[in-house]
Amino acid sequence: MKKTIAIVSVLGALSVGCATKPTMDLMPVKEVELSRYLGTWYEIARFDHWFERDMTHTKAHYEMRKDGHIGITNTGLKKGKVKTATAIAKKTATPGLLRVSFFRPFYGDYRILWLDNDYRHALVGGDDADYLWILSREPKISEEMLETLLAEAKRHGYDTTRLIWVKQ
Repeated sequence: MKKTIAIVSVLGALSVGCATKPTMDLMPVKEVELSRYLGTWYEIARFDHWFERDMTHTKAHYEMRKDGHIGITNTGLKKGKVKTATAIAKKTATPGLLRVSFFRPFYGDYRILWLDNDYRHALVGGDDADYLWILSREPKISEEMLETLLAEAKRHGYDTTRLIWVKQ
């Protein structure tokens, strides 16, 4: 009987251990010059979500508003029609972390997880493993940069096999 309990306990512990999610590193970059980050970014790849499903030619434009917040305009094509969504982003005490809302008063994390020195490419995530975007100032990126961004995404704990490659 003791042997049976021990085996069941070990199997239970193993099954729980196997079911846990990989550890995520959601720490944003330590420094961001928002004035350099503003402007237009093209979506190179993203995780699938209902709010962008079947969209192509997606991009986001960020601009500083008079009230000190950041205005965001997302555009893309869905079934040949232009779709637009606007949001507001609030700065936080953490440089690479913004709080974004498409439906106020509800806000979500916008974490700049990696950013190249020239502010040409970025890896952006949310507050968990369900949100990830690869962004670029141009509609296409080099294979070398793509490898860098994928390696960064993996280092942060993301499953890059879930990425959808956006037609631009």
